[in-house]
Amino acid sequence: MAIKSVAVYCGANSGLDEVYECAAGETGRTLAQRGIALVYGGGNVGLMGVLADAALAAGGSVKGVMPEFLIVRELAHPGIQLHRVQTMHERKAQMLALSDGVIALPGGLGTLDELFEALTWLQLGQTHHPVGLLDVNGFYQPLLAMIRHLCEQGFVRREHLQMICVSADLDELLAQMSSFKSPDVSKWQIER
Repeated sequence: MAIKSVAVYCGANSGLDEVYECAAGETGRTLAQRGIALVYGGGNVGLMGVLADAALAAGGSVKGVMPEFLIVRELAHPGIQLHRVQTMHERKAQMLALSDGVIALPGGLGTLDELFEALTWLQLGQTHHPVGLLDVNGFYQPLLAMIRHLCEQGFVRREHLQMICVSADLDELLAQMSSFKSPDVSKWQIER
C-alpha cells in the first residue's frame, strides 16, 4: 500500500520526558523527507507544534484539522493549510478522510480518543487505513497490555489486536504500515 499522507495523533502537551518531543520532531522530518503529507490536529503547542514545525522546516506538506472553538483560543498553527470544522467528531472524520494511514505518538485523552475511533472503524470495516503506534520509550505498552486483557476476557478478537502496527522505530513502523493488509474479519462478536 502506498502511503501518501498520514494522520498523526499526538499531545497538545509535550509530556515530562524530552524523548517525546524528539520523536515528534523526527516524525515530522521523516514524513517530509519521504514526501508523505502530514495531517494532524492543527495545533501549534506541545507535540503537535513540534511535529508540524519539523515537517514544515523539512519542506513537507502539512494539513491541520481543527474545530472553530479551538481556533478562537489561538491554538491553530499559523504556517499550515488549516481545515476548519465545527466539532471534534468532524475533526476525526476529516483527518481520516485526508490520510492513508494513522500514527499515534504519545499523547493524552484526545490522542486515545482519536486512536480508538480509528481502530474501531478499522475493526468494523469502515476504513482500511493501517493504524500504527510509535511506541516511544515503551509509552504504549500499558495500553497494549490492556487490549490483550480485553482479548483474554472475550471482548476483542485476537485478529483485531493483530491489526495494530507497533514499533519503537519510525522506519520499521512505516514499513509495517506500507505492507499492512486490512483483516478480513466479518464479525467482531466472540462465541463462547
